[in-house]
Formats: sequence, C-alpha cells, structure tokens
Amino acid sequence: MEEEGVENLSPQETLSAKHKKEAKELQAQIQKLKHSVPKGDKKKKKDVAAQIAILEAELEQKHEKERQELNDTSAKGVDETAEQLENLSTSVTQNASQPKKPSKAQKRKEKKAQQEKEREERIREQDIENLSGVRHLEAQKMKSILGKRKLKIFEIPSDGNCLYCAVEDQLKRKGIESSMQQLRQKASNHMREHRDDFMPFLTKPESGDPFTEDDFDNYCKELESTAAWGGQLEVRALSNVLKHPIEIIQAEGPPMLIGDEYKDDALLLSYHRHVYGLGEHYNSVIPYTESDEEEELS
Repeated sequence: MEEEGVENLSPQETLSAKHKKEAKELQAQIQKLKHSVPKGDKKKKKDVAAQIAILEAELEQKHEKERQELNDTSAKGVDETAEQLENLSTSVTQNASQPKKPSKAQKRKEKKAQQEKEREERIREQDIENLSGVRHLEAQKMKSILGKRKLKIFEIPSDGNCLYCAVEDQLKRKGIESSMQQLRQKASNHMREHRDDFMPFLTKPESGDPFTEDDFDNYCKELESTAAWGGQLEVRALSNVLKHPIEIIQAEGPPMLIGDEYKDDALLLSYHRHVYGLGEHYNSVIPYTESDEEEELS
C-alpha cells in the first residue's frame, strides 16, 4: 500500500519528498562534522563552519535548479496538451461539417501563416524572458554589485574548466604563469594529500552516502584528467595551494572569501547560476579601465 501511495504522488510532491530527504541527510552529515571538531580547536571549528556553509549553499542551489527544471517541464507538458486538445477540436469540427478538401495552394498558404504565427510567438516569448527571466535579473544584479566596486567581468568560456581558467587569468594579471591543467593537477594533489579535510564533505549524488576511499580517489582523478566542473571544495584547494585568498562575488548573497588566512590580495571571481544553459559558471573579475568609465557615462 505504501508503494502505491508513492506512485500516486505528483512530480512536485515527489521532488519535495526527495529534497526533504536530502536536507535531512545533510543535517546528519553536519552534526557528524561538528562532533569531529576537537574541543578548543578554534581553527578546525572555523574551517568546519565554512565547509558547512558551502554544503548548505550547494544543496540549496541544486534544489533550486531541480525545481526550475521541473517547472519548465510542467509548463511544456501543459502547452503540448493544450495543442493536442485544439487539434482534436478542429478535427471533430471539420468532420462534422465535412468541408471540401483544401487545395495544395491553400495548404501551403496555411502552413506559411502558421509558421509566421509561431515565429512571432517565439519572438514575443523571448522578449518577455529577456526582460524578466532569471538570467537577465542575475546579470543586472551582478552588474550593479560590480559597478559599485569599479569592477567588471572578463568572460571565461563555459566548458567545464571555467573555475581553473578564471584563476589562471587572475594569476596572469599578477605576473604568475600557471596553466589551467597545472591548476587542476595542483588542486587534485592537494586534495589527495589532505583527504581528511575534503573527503567528509563529499557524498554520492544518487544515494547521499559518504564517499569511500576509492570514490575519493576517482573524484581526484576526474578533477585532474577531465573537464569536471569545480565547486567550493576545489576553490579551497586552489586557495591553499596558491597561498592566495579567493573572493567569489555572486548576485544572490554576499561575496564569499575563501582563504582569508592568506595576506595577499584576493583573486576575484564571479559566480553565476543562470548565465549559461550548462548551469553554474565562473568568470574572472577585473578593474574598470578609463575607457569603461567613459563609456558608462556616455
């Protein structure tokens, strides 16, 4: 009986139940991490608190993305159903009145008119999305935040290597040469050498179970040898390896400073949730130039 109840849940209810389960698992993981901090060890306590904040933020971002995908799928299903009903109604009406079979010229004319109608509808929908969509809103917020600090975005390609390419760009501007692949290798090696600082924060996406030693080794291997996207754990690893703080500016929420124990100027990155269809993305952040300020005023 219980399985039947689960099968009868709507997609929204199923997703909500999944999110509740994942949130509960995260809380259990957080409690385990808190209990792992030796009494009086302030540095370890601070590091664990930072990692907990990262885990909570990443889970919320994952849930928001899944909710958006479900909403998009549901809207598409409603549109398809409405179109099917309209076609069925048209077919029934035509059969009842038994009109004359349209000529080929009439069919071509009707097809052209329908294509034009659909094109205009797509343009209208795109105009609405451009003005009120999440990408546009995020871009506007980011521009405002960066503008107040006389900063701007330096675009990085969205190919899975964006974190490392953005850090590479920041280092190059400071006269430090380190390629994207070298940064991947350094981050991977650091995580292997300090696995106790990283492995507790990684779980299997399909089950929520903690990583095993083999899981962690495979994760590090993918980090160094594929275009696997980098998250907050990789940012921490890069900060430790480079001995540089890394500041991540985001449209939703305050900037996140990782590696504040290092005294050099922070490497500046921007984090975007909606700017590309592939999902989350990092760009490099650089100062305004005089020409940028003149263009802003004109």
